[in-house]
Amino acid sequence: MPNGRASGKVTPTPIDIPKPHIGSAAHAGPKTPADEGLEFFAREHQVGDAPIQVYELPLEEDGGPNKDRSYIRLPPPTKPYVLRLSLEAGTPPSKNGVLKTNFPLEGGSFGRDKYYERKLPTDLSKPIQLDLAISAPGAFHYWIEYDPPMFSAKTERIKGREGYFNVDPILKIHPRASILSDTLKPLSVAAGGGKLLPNKTVNLPLDGIAILTVVSKWMGPISQWRPHLAEAMERGYNMLHFTPLQQRGESRSPYSIEDQLAYDRELFDEPLSTHEGAVQMAGMLKIAREEYGLLSMTDVVLNHTSNSTKWLYDHPEAGYSPQNTPHLTPALELDDAIMRLSATLVSRSLPTKVTSQQDIATLVNALRDDMRALNFWQYYVLDSTTEKTKVKAALASGKVPQWTGDNLIGKTVVEIAQYVTTHGKVENLRAFSSRFCTHVDPTFAASLVKSAFSELKTPEELSEAWGRVVDVLNVPLYGEWEEDTRVALDNVSNRIRYMRLDDNGPKLGEISARMPLVETYFTRLPKNSRTAKHDPSALAVANNGWIWGADPLQNFALPPSKVYLRREVIVWGDCVKLRFGNAPKDNPWLWAYIKAYVKQLAGSFDGFRMDNCHSTPLHVGTYFLDAARKVNPNLYVCAELFTGSEEMDLVFVSHLGINSLIRESMNGWDPQEMSRLLYRHGVGKPIGSMDGACLTSKEELPNPLGHGAPRPCIVTPLQGSAPHALLFDVTHDNESPLHKRSAEDALSTGSLVPFAWCATGSNKGFDDLYPKLLDLVNESRKYEVLTGEEDRGISRMKRILNHLHVEMVLGEYNEGHVHQENEASYIVTHRVQHTTQKGYLLVAHTAFHKGSKERGWIKPVQLRRTKATFIAGATINVTGYEDISSKTTLLGLPSKLEDLPPCIPGQGSDAAGPYSEIRVPEYFPPGSVMLFETQMDGLRPELEEICKQGADEAFADLDLVELNVLLYRADGEERDATDGHGTYDIPALGTNVYCGLEGWMTHLRHIMQYNDLGHPLCAHLRNGTWAMDWTVNRLTKQQTTFPKLRVPVAWFNERFNEIKATSADFLRPKYFAIVIYEAYKAARRVVMDQCSDFVSSGHSFTQDLALVSVQMHGLVKSASLDPVKAVPSLAAGLPHFSANWARCWGRDVFISLRGLFLTTGNFTAAKRHILAFCSTLKHGLIPNLLDSIRNPRYNSRDSPWWMVQNIQDYVLSAPDGISILAESVPRRFPADDSWVAWNDPRAYAYHSTVAEVIQEILQRHANGIHFREHNAGPNLDMQMTDAGFNIDIYVDWKSGIIFGGNKHNCGTWMDKMGESYKAGNKGVPGTPRDGAPVEITGLLASALRWLDDLSSKGQFPFKGVQAEINGKRRLVTYKEWHSLLKESFEYNYYVPVDPKDDVKYNCQTSIVNRRGIYKDVYGSGPGREWSDYQFRPNYPIAMVVAPELFDPAHALGALRLVDEVLKGPLGMRTLDPIDQQYHGDYDNSNDGTDFAIAKGLNYHQGPEWMWPMGYFLRAYLYFDTSVGKGSEDANETLQYLLNSLLPARRHIVTAPWAGIPELTNRDGDYCRDACPTQAWSASTLLDFLEDVHHISQANL
Repeated sequence: MPNGRASGKVTPTPIDIPKPHIGSAAHAGPKTPADEGLEFFAREHQVGDAPIQVYELPLEEDGGPNKDRSYIRLPPPTKPYVLRLSLEAGTPPSKNGVLKTNFPLEGGSFGRDKYYERKLPTDLSKPIQLDLAISAPGAFHYWIEYDPPMFSAKTERIKGREGYFNVDPILKIHPRASILSDTLKPLSVAAGGGKLLPNKTVNLPLDGIAILTVVSKWMGPISQWRPHLAEAMERGYNMLHFTPLQQRGESRSPYSIEDQLAYDRELFDEPLSTHEGAVQMAGMLKIAREEYGLLSMTDVVLNHTSNSTKWLYDHPEAGYSPQNTPHLTPALELDDAIMRLSATLVSRSLPTKVTSQQDIATLVNALRDDMRALNFWQYYVLDSTTEKTKVKAALASGKVPQWTGDNLIGKTVVEIAQYVTTHGKVENLRAFSSRFCTHVDPTFAASLVKSAFSELKTPEELSEAWGRVVDVLNVPLYGEWEEDTRVALDNVSNRIRYMRLDDNGPKLGEISARMPLVETYFTRLPKNSRTAKHDPSALAVANNGWIWGADPLQNFALPPSKVYLRREVIVWGDCVKLRFGNAPKDNPWLWAYIKAYVKQLAGSFDGFRMDNCHSTPLHVGTYFLDAARKVNPNLYVCAELFTGSEEMDLVFVSHLGINSLIRESMNGWDPQEMSRLLYRHGVGKPIGSMDGACLTSKEELPNPLGHGAPRPCIVTPLQGSAPHALLFDVTHDNESPLHKRSAEDALSTGSLVPFAWCATGSNKGFDDLYPKLLDLVNESRKYEVLTGEEDRGISRMKRILNHLHVEMVLGEYNEGHVHQENEASYIVTHRVQHTTQKGYLLVAHTAFHKGSKERGWIKPVQLRRTKATFIAGATINVTGYEDISSKTTLLGLPSKLEDLPPCIPGQGSDAAGPYSEIRVPEYFPPGSVMLFETQMDGLRPELEEICKQGADEAFADLDLVELNVLLYRADGEERDATDGHGTYDIPALGTNVYCGLEGWMTHLRHIMQYNDLGHPLCAHLRNGTWAMDWTVNRLTKQQTTFPKLRVPVAWFNERFNEIKATSADFLRPKYFAIVIYEAYKAARRVVMDQCSDFVSSGHSFTQDLALVSVQMHGLVKSASLDPVKAVPSLAAGLPHFSANWARCWGRDVFISLRGLFLTTGNFTAAKRHILAFCSTLKHGLIPNLLDSIRNPRYNSRDSPWWMVQNIQDYVLSAPDGISILAESVPRRFPADDSWVAWNDPRAYAYHSTVAEVIQEILQRHANGIHFREHNAGPNLDMQMTDAGFNIDIYVDWKSGIIFGGNKHNCGTWMDKMGESYKAGNKGVPGTPRDGAPVEITGLLASALRWLDDLSSKGQFPFKGVQAEINGKRRLVTYKEWHSLLKESFEYNYYVPVDPKDDVKYNCQTSIVNRRGIYKDVYGSGPGREWSDYQFRPNYPIAMVVAPELFDPAHALGALRLVDEVLKGPLGMRTLDPIDQQYHGDYDNSNDGTDFAIAKGLNYHQGPEWMWPMGYFLRAYLYFDTSVGKGSEDANETLQYLLNSLLPARRHIVTAPWAGIPELTNRDGDYCRDACPTQAWSASTLLDFLEDVHHISQANL
C-alpha cells in the first residue's frame, strides 16, 4: 500500500482477474458490445430470421417522457433489439431537435459524461422515430433539445424532460432438472430433482434469481465451503449473496472493512498474500458457478471504512475532520466532552449503570453542566467587544467609505440589524469553525453606523451604537444555540435509554471510557510516526451512520447540516465516513483506491449489493459502478433503499442502474398488507392481461443504422417501469419470524415469496428457523451443514418452491393472481403461463400471531374450466421456542415439517360452466401450505392467434359507409337505422357512446394499456357473453341493408364461439379485447387504404381526424340526400345531430366537405352532397336545414357561398373535377320558386347543370333576393319574430359587396336565436350580423376569381351577371365584380392601428373597440353600427379563400391579434374578451333572467369554437410565409402553428367520442351542451394539415 499523498494514485498489488465466466460477460477485447450490436443490424436479413424486437417509448409533445415513463427497464439483450423513441409529427421538438444521450449511438465503450447527438427528422407531416440498437446492458440517460417557438421570449434552446433507461444484465447459469416428476411428485435429491445440468446454459431473467444470503464467517474458511454450496444448490437457490468478504476491522463486523483490497484472513487455512487470497476466492466462486450452478453477489461498501483502517494514518483526508470540514469543530468538542464524562463518572459519583429513567436524567444533567462550562454559544454569536473595537479602529482611521446602501436614518436598532441580516452582511454565519468566527466586516459596519446614527459624532459613540446592533444580531443566535443544545441532550438521553434500559435494546453494561455513555461520533487516529505529518485537527474523523427522514441527496456531514452537533446521527462507531468530494480531483487517492476495490470485486463476482445505497452520493455511486461495469458489463446490482419516497427510489435506480430494489415480505404487518406486497412486487401481470396480446404489432423496421433494407419487427409499446424487486422473505439483518410474527409463519411466508414474479431471496437462518436475528459482529458459531436428504425448518418445502420459481420464470409463467379475503389469514396465489394457461397455485395459511392452531375460514377456491392436481402440502410443527444452538453450531428451533395428506379438488358446474374446487382440509393450522398444478381444460393454446387471424380479409371489401356501421353509429343513428336498437349498456358504467367498435375501444384503450381487469367492462364480460352476442347480433340485423357485413359477422361469430366454448370466464375480457382491437385495427386500415396519400401516409393525428369523416358519414333512414330513398348523409355533429331534420345542414356540410371528403379522397361522397344541394337551389340559396330535401328551410345567407367554394375545391382536387360543372341535376322546386311537396309532379320537373346552378346563385344575388320564408310562423320556427322570416339580400354595386339580413334574423353561422321569455330575449338573435359579414365577402371574391379564370379558359359557359347599375342593366363580368371587391375591401373592412389613419378608411373612430383588425361585418343595421367593429374570428376565413383582398402587412398584423386574443387552448374565442358582450360560458339550460346568457343566447359571444381554428392556422400560414418570419423559412411558421394543435391532438386520443368538439367554454373548459364531436371541427384542421403536408413535401 502506498505511503503519503505525493503520487495521488494507488497501485494495489496486481490481481489476476479471472477470465469471463458464466454469468459474467467481462469485455476483454477492443470490440465492445455496442460495436457488436451495430454489426448485428448491419448484417442482411436472412430468411428464417426471427423478427427484431422493438420497444417503443412514446415521448410527450415537449420532447420528454411523461412521469410514468421517465424510467424504463429493458430486458437483457441476449439478442440485440431496438429501443424506439417516438414523437408525434410537428410537435415542438421537431424544430431543429436533437437527441442527446450517453448511450453509445456510434458504438464503442460507454462513458457517463460522453454524450452523442442525433438530429431529429425535419418532415413535419411524419412522426419522428429514433431507433437505438440495444446490445449491451447499462444505465443510460437522454433528453431532447430544440429551438424555442416563434415569438418566444426564450432565446436559449429548450431542454425536454430527461429520461432514463436501464438495460438488464445478461446472466447465464447451468439449468437444472425439473423438481417434479411426470406425475407431479416432488423429486428427491437422490431421484435427480433439481439436478444441475452442467453441459447446458440458459439466460436467467432477473425474475428467476433465487438468492441465499450467507455470512462467510459462519461458513468457515473457503476450504470448507463445498458442503454449503451443495446445500444451497439442492435447496433451489441459484445465487449466493455474501456479506463483505474483505478484511474486517477491530469490531469484526463484515461491514466495517479495514482493508478493501484484501480478503479476510479467516477465509483461508493459512496466511496468504493479498494476491493469493484474491486468486483463491476467484477460484472458489468459479467452482460455485460451474459445479453448483450458483452465481455470486457481494456487498460493496462505498460510504465508510473501518475505524481501525490503517491507511487512514496516511490519508486522513479520506474522512471528515475539523481540518477539512471546519463546521464539525464544536461537534468534536461535544463528543470529547461525552467521552470525558464517560471516563470520570466514578470520580464524580455519577451512576455507571443505568437502571432507571432517573439515572439517565442524572447523567444528562451532568452533561448539560459540562456543555455550559464549555461555552458552546461562542461558536454561534458575534463577539460584541471585538466588534466594537474593530469598528472604532475603522472609524478612527478616517478611511470609512461613503454609505451607498438604503437610507437608515431614523431606523431602530432592530430594523438596522434586520437590514444587516437580510443583506447577507453577517459573515461566517453558522460556520462553527472556531469560537466567535461569526462577524461583520468592520469597514461596512463603520460606514453603516456613521450613516444611520448621524447624530453621533465620535468613534466611541458610534462603536457603542454598533454594539447595540450586534446585541440584536446575537439574540436569534443565542436562541439557536439553546435549541441545538436542547436537541442534542434529548438525543443523548434517548440513545442512552435505548442502549442501556429499553427491553428491545442491547442493554449494555457499565459505562466506562472503553464503553462510553453513547457511541462516539468521531474516530481519533493515534499519534504515531505516520500521523505526525498531519495537522492534529485532521486526526479526528467523523463516523458514519444514518438519520431518520434525511434527504438522501444531501450529505449530512457537510454544511449546513448540524446533525453531528445536534447528535441526530444514529452512528456506527466502527465506521469512518468517507469524504469523496464532488469529483476525483477533490480526493484523488481515495477515488483511485476505491476504484481498485470495486474493479477487483467486479472481476470475480456476478453481482453487487450496494450497502447503505441511499447514503451514497449519486456521483460517487455512478462513478464506481461505471468502473465495475467496464470490468463486468453484465454485473447485477441490487440495493436496499430507505429514501421514504418512490420518486426518490427512482432517482437512485435510474442514475445508478440498480437492477433490483430489495423488498422484504416481513414488512407486511397483516395478511392484507402481505398480499399487497406480493401483488405490488411480485404478481407480474394479472391473469388475463391484455397488453402483450393486444398492443404488440408486426411492422417493418427501417435499419437503425440508416442504411440497408427494412426488417420484420414486433413493436411493443412501453408504459414505464417500476423498479424491479428482489423480494426477500427476510433479509439477513432483520428480525426472525419468531420475533416479528410467529415461527410457524416462516413456512407460509417462505412459500409465498417464491411464487412472486421477481427476484427472490432468503437467508439460511430463515430456512432453518433460527429463533432470533444473529449478531453479525459478535456471533462466532458456524452454520450447521446438512447432507443428502436431511432437512431443517422449512427447507424441504422451500427446496420445491425455489426450484419451481426458476422453472416458472424460464417457462414464462408471467401472469399471476393474489387473493386475500377480508380478515382471513389465508393468501392464495396463482401463476399461469399466458399462452398454455398451465399454472401453479399455492394456498397459504399465514401465522401472523403466536399460539393459534385454528384452521380459520376460507371460501372454497373455485377455478373455472380449470383442473387442479395436488402436488404437496405441509405444516410446520414447532415443538419448542428456545434456542438450542450448541457452543459451536447454529441451529434452528426444534421443529418438524409434516406432510399433509393429498387434497383432491372437487369438480362442479353451474350456470357459468364447470369448475374445480379446492377445499381446505379440517387440519390446516396457521403455518400450512398446499401446492397444486392447474391446467385450463379445453383451451386451445393458439386461441390468441385464432382471435387475431383474418381480420384484414374479413373487412377488406367494406366501403366507408359500411365501415361507419362497423366502427361508429351513435345511439340516435342506430335507433333510426334499425328501428329502435341503440347503444350497449354496460352495468355500473353506462351506455357506450357508439354502437360500433369505437364504442368498445373507448374503454379498452385504457384497460389494455394498464391491464385494468377491475374495470366494469371486464366484470361484465366475466359475468356473461352478452357483449359478444350483441356485437354479432347487431351486425347480423343489418346484413339486409349492408350485405357485405356477412363476412365480418362470420368472422366475429367464429371467434366469439371459440372463446365461449373453450375459455374460462376470467379470460373472456382478454380474448374479447383481442377480437375487438384486431377488428378495430383492421377496419382502420381499410379506411386508410381508401383514403388519399395525405391521410394514408400521414401521422396519427391526421388519421384520427380523417376517421371523423367515417364517423359523420352514414346511412340513416330519416336523413337522406334523396327524398325517395335512403342515401348516406353527413351529420353536423354527434350525438345532437344524429338523425331527422337536425342531421344534415347546408352550411355545416360545405364547411366540412373539403376537409372530411376532399382531403381524405372521398370524392364520391363529396360529389353526392354537392349534387344533392345543387338540386335544392331556391331563391338563389340552398337550405340550411335539408330534412331529406322534403322540407328544406332557406334562411341561410352564407350557405350558397360555402357550396360554391366547395365546388371550386372539388374541381381543383378531384380527378377530372372540372367535369362536375357539366353534371345535370334535377331541380327540387319549380323555376318560379314556388313551394311544392317533394312528390308533387312539379318537383324535379326540370334540370340544370352545376355550372348553371352556380350562375343562378350569382345572378339571383346580383338581382337582389327578397322573399318571406315558406310556412313562416311558429310551425316553422317557434322562437323567431315575424320580421325574422323576411329574407333580403342585395349587392351594393359601388363596392361589389353583398348585404343582407335584418336585426330579427341571423343568416350566418353565428345563428343563435333567443328563447327566453323570462329574460326577455325570445326572438332576439344573439348575433344578427346583418349587413356584409366578412366571410361572405371573402367567399364571394373567391368564387368570382375562380369563375373569371374558368371563363377566360372557356371552361365555364358564362362571363358574368346582368345587373342594374345607375338605372341601366348591363353585364358585369366576374373580373369586374371581383375588382370592385378588391378595390373596396381594405377601405371598408380594415380598422387601422393608428387613429390618425381612420380618415383613409370607412372607419368611425368613436366606436372602435380594438385596432389593427378587420371588421366582422360591414354595414350593420341602424343603431347597431358598433357591431361592425366587434373582434371575432371570421376574417381569417376570408383571408384563406380570398387572400388577394388583403394588404399582406395589415393581414399579418390582424392575424397576430387573433393569435394573441382570440385563440384559446382548443378553439377560437368567438368574441374579444374585452367586449362588453363577451360571455365565455355557454349553458343552454340556463333559464335565468340575464338577457345576455339566458337559454344560451351567448352561444357565439365568447365560447370557443373549434372550426375557425383551422381557418386561422391556414391564414396565418399563408401570410406569414409571404411577408412574415416564414418568408425566410416556412418551417419556422409551420412549427409555431402546429403547437396550436397540441391540445386537439391530446383531446382526440382521449375523448370518448374520438373527435373534436363543437366548442368549449372559456379557456378550454368543458361545455356540457356542446356536441362532443363535430364535423367541421375536424374538417378545418384537416384542411390546415393538408397545407402543411404540401409544404413539407415541397421542402423535401
